[in-house]
Amino acid sequence: MAAHGRSALRDLFDESPTPHIAHPPRTHHRDFYVATDGSFRESGGGLGAVIETRDGTRVARIATADAPPDNNVAEYRALHLGLDVLAARAPTNARVGVLVDHDALASNVNNAVLATGHPDRKPPQPISVPAATQYHWRGIQARLNGFAEIRAARIDSDQNPAHPLANAPAKYQHVNREPDRCVLPEPPEATAPAEFPPPSRADRNGGGRASD
Repeated sequence: MAAHGRSALRDLFDESPTPHIAHPPRTHHRDFYVATDGSFRESGGGLGAVIETRDGTRVARIATADAPPDNNVAEYRALHLGLDVLAARAPTNARVGVLVDHDALASNVNNAVLATGHPDRKPPQPISVPAATQYHWRGIQARLNGFAEIRAARIDSDQNPAHPLANAPAKYQHVNREPDRCVLPEPPEATAPAEFPPPSRADRNGGGRASD
């Protein structure tokens, strides 16, 4: 259960692994969190996204039907959509936490982020995206470069609040009629500085590189 006054997405992000990036507590304080999911069915799939501020204010929810060729493409399309919606509502100096239930996508996002800070712009691990997602991956990369800081956490699909939106877009069409909101989170609460990540976080990420 989310702590009182805290975003459910923030809690999920704090408690989930961030592939290739060490996850010390001071990096948890994102300004915005976006959870996305894509679904594929031969009868028709969907894309879902949920965006919140760190203090739990809902910024947007999206549930839209889509016809991706496979599940991988659906996941990339969903993140592209979610980041596009967030970019229209968040300042460019925002710190963003991404939550997806697709291992390779979370890994690719963090590799791309780390590559921007490398002298040769090389990611720590090779980035490989399905050919059919190339257009959407380019769009995702453009959005990654449009925020002050961004990183992705990998969550389980049964924890992903975007999962039902993507899997039953017709049922959740009403969320698309929610009024547009452009909100800023409340100032972060004061926390004691931490020099080292918790042991469980360090172990979970195999001593990965820190980015901020």
